[in-house]
Amino acid sequence: MHNGKLYIISAPSGAGKTSLVRQLISDLDNLTVSISHTTRPIRPGEANGRDYYFTSIEEFQAMQVKQEFLEYAQVFDNFYGTAQVNLEENLKKGVDVILEIDWQGAQQIKKLLPESISIFILPPSTGILLQRLRNRGQDDEQIIARRMRDAVAEISHYEEFDYLVVNNVFEQALTELKSIIIANRLTRQRQLYNLQPLLTELLS
Repeated sequence: MHNGKLYIISAPSGAGKTSLVRQLISDLDNLTVSISHTTRPIRPGEANGRDYYFTSIEEFQAMQVKQEFLEYAQVFDNFYGTAQVNLEENLKKGVDVILEIDWQGAQQIKKLLPESISIFILPPSTGILLQRLRNRGQDDEQIIARRMRDAVAEISHYEEFDYLVVNNVFEQALTELKSIIIANRLTRQRQLYNLQPLLTELLS
């Protein structure tokens, strides 16, 4: 059995990454999201074990000491990390895995797993990004201003990613993300496993 492919997807807060990934998982088979651990508070509508593994700072630090994270980073005042065991289990089953992390985490994963594919999602403009952050109704203006400053720092790392997708029209951005995954499933290396019986027949 061939291993699954790891896709790193990063974006500034408010670019629409979570909604795109959720629809991507719904539309494509054999694709899952690696659920990260985080110390940030749970938001309305989120569920532990579905969106994140919500944990205390003490629990998170204990996992760090045990070297259980493949990557981890501090974003604002909270910590986020990817547990190695969860990710590897899915990849070994041949399942493609999406990892939603920031540029710091993406750098760490790329060093450890250079064959992973990285995608950066951009907002169509600064004004639209600001509007999306306000429309979420989750943060006050001070936090939104900080998120906008951090967005510039995040976007400045776009050159480190393999693909760039602009989330202007949701359906178009979704189609582009699907295209990346489908194209990578059709590489000779992956198709050799899937098409071996056919190739044997055609060449006999």
